[in-house]
Amino acid sequence: MAKNVLFEIGLEELPARFIDDALNQLGEKTKTWLDELRISYTKIETFSSPRRLAVLIHDIDEAQATIEEEAKGPAIHIAIDSEGGWTKAAVGFTKGQGKNVDDIYTKEVKGTTYVFVNKVIEGKPTVSLLPEFKEIIESLQFGKNMRWGEKTLRYARPIRWLVALYEDQVIPFEIAGVKSGNRTYGHRFLGSEVNIQNPLEYEKMMEENFVIVDTQKRERMIVDGIKKLEAERKFQVPIDQDLLDEVRNLVEYPTVFIGSFEQEFLELPDEVLITSMKEHQRYFPVLNKSGTLLPHFVGVRNGDSNAIETVVRGNEKVLRARLSDAQFFFEEDQKNSIEFYTARLKNVVFQEKLGTIGDKVDRVIKLVHNISETLEFDDVTVKNAERAAMISKFDLMTNMVNEFTELQGIMGEKYARIFGEEESVATAIREHYMPTSAGGELPESLVGAIVSVADKLDTIVGCIGVGLKPTGSQDPYGLRRQATGILRIMNDREWKISVQDLFEIALKLYQSLQLDGFNSENIEAELHQFVQQRVAFVLKEQGIEQDIILAITSKQIGIMSDMMKKASILSDKRNDSSFKPIQEALVRVLNLAEKTDEVEVNSDYFETETERKLFSSYESVYNNYMKSLGEGDFSSAFIQLESLADPIHLFFEHNMVMADNEQLKRNRLALLNRIALLLHSFADLNAIEWKQHF
Repeated sequence: MAKNVLFEIGLEELPARFIDDALNQLGEKTKTWLDELRISYTKIETFSSPRRLAVLIHDIDEAQATIEEEAKGPAIHIAIDSEGGWTKAAVGFTKGQGKNVDDIYTKEVKGTTYVFVNKVIEGKPTVSLLPEFKEIIESLQFGKNMRWGEKTLRYARPIRWLVALYEDQVIPFEIAGVKSGNRTYGHRFLGSEVNIQNPLEYEKMMEENFVIVDTQKRERMIVDGIKKLEAERKFQVPIDQDLLDEVRNLVEYPTVFIGSFEQEFLELPDEVLITSMKEHQRYFPVLNKSGTLLPHFVGVRNGDSNAIETVVRGNEKVLRARLSDAQFFFEEDQKNSIEFYTARLKNVVFQEKLGTIGDKVDRVIKLVHNISETLEFDDVTVKNAERAAMISKFDLMTNMVNEFTELQGIMGEKYARIFGEEESVATAIREHYMPTSAGGELPESLVGAIVSVADKLDTIVGCIGVGLKPTGSQDPYGLRRQATGILRIMNDREWKISVQDLFEIALKLYQSLQLDGFNSENIEAELHQFVQQRVAFVLKEQGIEQDIILAITSKQIGIMSDMMKKASILSDKRNDSSFKPIQEALVRVLNLAEKTDEVEVNSDYFETETERKLFSSYESVYNNYMKSLGEGDFSSAFIQLESLADPIHLFFEHNMVMADNEQLKRNRLALLNRIALLLHSFADLNAIEWKQHF
């Protein structure tokens, strides 16, 4: 008869950001564990709250499945001696399987006959295996772990109780001094101690004690509460999913409420108000139907609606104090100039060996100039980009950003406008931090893109130069993310500069500065390797296969947008069976061309019409191919290369490349090498694992 199993890990309050991942791990590990043990069940449910992680296994079988396995032994010539009897090897094999030689049968495997036996593995009672679940609990990984007391277990938070039930029977084990039982706890203030006798009653009993253990149900309660307020008050509450995820993991029994703040605070920038509400207080901002902020907020209480008015007043008081501070900072910050704040950057260390933030700004200004010069941007763009670079970090010294660090760049843009800066300069101050994540939004303005790339280049080259290259999961300066940002901007803007050359601009600047601790000798190779890895990452994120990535980056790291276009073309061809005869012709040329370095072709040495035809086709294709490349039309360029396939096939059909006549052989190899060099200028086609070969 199938039974039900419940495991619950009771903890001190978990950080909200840890819960979803831990719950996913718990579910996946439980499934894998049961499958490996050959224990069947109908379904697995997972539950959570800030103080618990739980898994309910429905209709678990009372025993492992009994299975029959075929065990392979030695080859027959080893298993039987010269007199036809069983050898020690055969006898030992059967004993090891719990059988005897009478159970042996033979089968042929790949031309060799082996001895086999069938063995039955009896399933053990489930109840005897369930204590092993302790290992699943101990194996959960969290973003940050801690130890408590004298315990050796590292966990996100101390374990305070453990529930482990097989129907009404306690599954015995102990973790960090806590023994399993059937006792759990309801809401810290509204609930009580709960003794569970039936795993299927777990969810209901917890709800009766003001704990909603179903994550999605808690979320629905929050959303429904917000929707109800929207209908009653005729306003709208944008539901940020990240904020919703966090809030539902901060409460065990959610009750939605609405609070207000003074109208005068609406004079603050919207970003200040929203940051104060969302990032600091975990409130949802409220808008009118036209999308304008209203002096209200929506919060979620961890508890019922009892004395909710007191809760509202308390939250209003906290928000009012924070907004009062923000208003004071906003007014005080405007009493000084941008130059005042910029000068103070010289007193703040960016990195010990790389100097202050002021020093960094000076380098970024130079990089903006050098990048702009290389890419031949117009004078107005360059002037605005250099000004934006000069004041890009000034808001870091303001009171507002000191208190609300999330507003860096945003307040810089606001204050720059107030202080009368050009619109493109003000916008670039905000945009130069973009993208803020690997897949985040890119700068919309050219000035913002230039400063963003220059700032990130400085950080990457500087940090790697002083030995701060990312290792494993350690990347404290976010170099991987910033490199990805540079590559995405280059691709988006279609800048006609190779990735390698762009990073070389920053490298040369650093080498000219001769900073103490900057390793000028080894950095070039390390920087190249790092950048190549990030290029591969960006291409892979776009769905490009690994072999194609290698094909377009093996020689050098080229222009990012060009590589993207080439990769897309080759990816399509790689999976197109009709491309097979063309691929075979081109790859055959590449293989033979490896036998020579010569490129001088003398048409006087041609013996056949197919030689002349191939050379003529090459000359025509070369001109059209280079024209298409110059126009950035890589699709047309590759079509030109494809057109060489038929002349190549005819050439090989009617000519012996490795002819006895040395002069003839060298001339034919030179012709093929000419074509190979043209192919290599597009990509290393030999690196591609052409699908139709398999």
